[in-house]
Order: sequence, then C-alpha cells, then structure tokens
Amino acid sequence: MEAEVYPDPQVTTFIINNLVPVRLHVKKHPEAMERFGVNWTPTVLISDGEGKEHHRIEGFLPTPEFLGQLQLGLGHAQFNRKNFADAERQFRDVVEKLPGTEAAAEAMYWAGVSRYKATNDASALKATAQAFKDRFQNSIWAKKASIWG
Repeated sequence: MEAEVYPDPQVTTFIINNLVPVRLHVKKHPEAMERFGVNWTPTVLISDGEGKEHHRIEGFLPTPEFLGQLQLGLGHAQFNRKNFADAERQFRDVVEKLPGTEAAAEAMYWAGVSRYKATNDASALKATAQAFKDRFQNSIWAKKASIWG
C-alpha cells in the first residue's frame, strides 16, 4: 500500500479531505493493536473521535477498491450516527463513481437501507431489491436484498 496506493493522488486527496489519519506500527504499538483487534496488516479502521469503529479494511487493495472501502466507511459512520440522508449520499457516490468495485454492491444495499431508515418508506427497500436485478445480481448483497422484492 505504501508504494502503490497511498501515493496515488486520488487516495491522498480523499484522505486529506475526509479523514484524520493516524498510523501506528504493529511492533512499536502492540497495546494499540490489541485495543483495536488488529491481527493482520495492513489494517485500516474508520473510527470516530471516541474510537468507535465504523468500518474495517484488512489486507492490500488496489486504489479503486481501497477508495470504495474508504467511502463505505464514511457511509457507515454517517449511518451509525443516524445521519441517514448523508449516509445514503455517501453510499450512492460509491455506486455511481466506483461501479466496478466490490464496494459498489454493498454500497447499493446500504443506500437502500439508509433511504428506508430516513423515510420509513418500505418502497425504498423494494426499489433496492429491484435495482439488484439489473446490477450486481450475483453479489451477496443482491441475495440479502432479495427478501425485499
């Protein structure tokens, strides 16, 4: 990740604009690794100011996949704070801007859930299930959404 992903201008810009990065070396900070349950490197956590984890990325990912996972993390952080409209926007951004990534199917699922949580309108879930018939049909997320359709 050091040589290939972090130097990428898209990654650098995204991190600077959206996150407060903290880097800890596994051998120099074993207490932090224990606290956060880090058992493999690289591990990237999307956490809030209180240290509550909202998303975890483990292992190497190429730039588009890494960006998708970072954005999923921001969406999950908004969702967990009950900022459902912001969460939906973040998730839809992944679907629209990174449609070829593994994160896109998960983001489409959570965008539908976020819309439902914001409006309490079950048609949002049905629309999400229908959308999975056109995109990401073979994903685990399509299977999870199939109950809504």
